Amino acid sequence: MSALHPGPPPTGELPFFVYGTLLPGGPNHDLFLRGRTSGERPAVLPRALLYDGPGYPYAVDGHGRVHGTLLTAAPGVYGELLGLLDRLEEYLGPGHPRNLYERVVREVELPGEDPVRAWVYLAAAAVTHSLRTGGRAIAEGRWTTGRPPDGPATP
Repeated sequence: MSALHPGPPPTGELPFFVYGTLLPGGPNHDLFLRGRTSGERPAVLPRALLYDGPGYPYAVDGHGRVHGTLLTAAPGVYGELLGLLDRLEEYLGPGHPRNLYERVVREVELPGEDPVRAWVYLAAAAVTHSLRTGGRAIAEGRWTTGRPPDGPATP
């Protein structure tokens, strides 16, 4: 599947794939997700790489895998959760020049199940260019403790 969902926008309530500070135990999990999810399952984003950021990671298209969690919104809070996550991820709309991340539909893999479509926040174009030219990839595509295992994030 391509980075952007082809055709009309998705209908229905897609789950969210998270891979950084929103992971269970991460600093933003309780702030943004507590009481707003009905399910959280380990998942993998294929065809992506994870890069270090200033206290949080960025996922970009690439030849790797990013480990994270698939979140399902609790009944009745999907719109609220979508708005909260868009603000947190500094997503202002498709292709907006001030986006920090782009929200795109991707297929996410679940252990022992068929892939599912989910919202994923990938680094916006300008951020992606900067990461590819001078960023530091996170080994194994896994954000483990809020910081890469080899040291603090660079601002």
